[in-house]
Amino acid sequence: MSSSMTLQRAVYDRLMEGVAIPAHPLALNCSRKLDERRQVALTRYYCESGAGGIAVGVHTTQFEIREPQFDLYQPVLELAAEAMNAYGEGDTKLFVKVGGIAGRTAQAVAEAELAAGLGYHMGLVSLAAMKGESNDKLVDHLRVVSEVIPVIGFYLQPSVGGVRLDYAFWRKAAEIENLVGIKMAPFNRYETLNVIRAVFDSGRGKEIALYTGNDDNILVDLASRFRFAEDAAPMQIRGGLLGQWAVWTHQAAKDLESIKALKGETLSGALLTRAHQLTDANAAIFDVANGFAGCIPGIHEILRRQGLLEGRWTLNPEEDLSPGQMEEIDRICKSYPGLNDDYFVKENLDRWLC
Repeated sequence: MSSSMTLQRAVYDRLMEGVAIPAHPLALNCSRKLDERRQVALTRYYCESGAGGIAVGVHTTQFEIREPQFDLYQPVLELAAEAMNAYGEGDTKLFVKVGGIAGRTAQAVAEAELAAGLGYHMGLVSLAAMKGESNDKLVDHLRVVSEVIPVIGFYLQPSVGGVRLDYAFWRKAAEIENLVGIKMAPFNRYETLNVIRAVFDSGRGKEIALYTGNDDNILVDLASRFRFAEDAAPMQIRGGLLGQWAVWTHQAAKDLESIKALKGETLSGALLTRAHQLTDANAAIFDVANGFAGCIPGIHEILRRQGLLEGRWTLNPEEDLSPGQMEEIDRICKSYPGLNDDYFVKENLDRWLC
């Protein structure tokens, strides 16, 4: 790690070690107002489920929290930071705090300053608002934000508002000294390889933590090794920063540890079967059949069934499950009971809600 890196060494080491980082949802009541009690309960759930960090203010938290009529960006980040801090900062309870950063440069810098001031260790930078800009402009944007807080680059799939980011962009972005990680979520094998190859070619493969955001290919991403030259050391994806991991997080953390224990060996048949089951489950929860329209309500529905959320409400009154999505969620819950952590939530829910 560069001597000028502003990220605390212990946090950086934790990130490079590879952890499960769920994307934090937004808990609302039936009036579509922030439900602070359940918002904190969710954070406690993630902290005790085996997650190594939490991402707040990201897509799963609903980008609309930034809009003036809601003005929830700061309150939501504050609640999560306070809840995480209550668990301490010891070696076994060191949570990587990731703040979502969005908007054009002035807004992104302001959000980075706020997140850093609240004790967030790094910012996950969405480039959706920069659509149409050149690679140089996009890299400059990331570099400016990185002067405020260490950054994680974010490849969000274009089908849900992201910007296509080619090899040339990632090759330049990898040279940003305070870029400490990249979340790859293009939901595309070719584009994922472009990111990994760009980091390899930059010579910073041992410095930049690669995290999967490909909810459609989680376990295979984590188990894969990527070699771009015969005599080169393989590259690997170290952990996951995922909306899918906002649900059934206790099992997700166990899956990550199982894969890390393989130490690069081939996935067992059982884990490979589980990988495809998780992809099928994600298709239902994220509403792939309807272009991801019911993605956030799908996450909320799982959490509602467990009692962590009171309902599926989002800030947008028009947003709910798509036709047929409830039946698909019923199907995957019945077909793959081994993916859930219902027992874990049931044992602890009352305490988290106190």
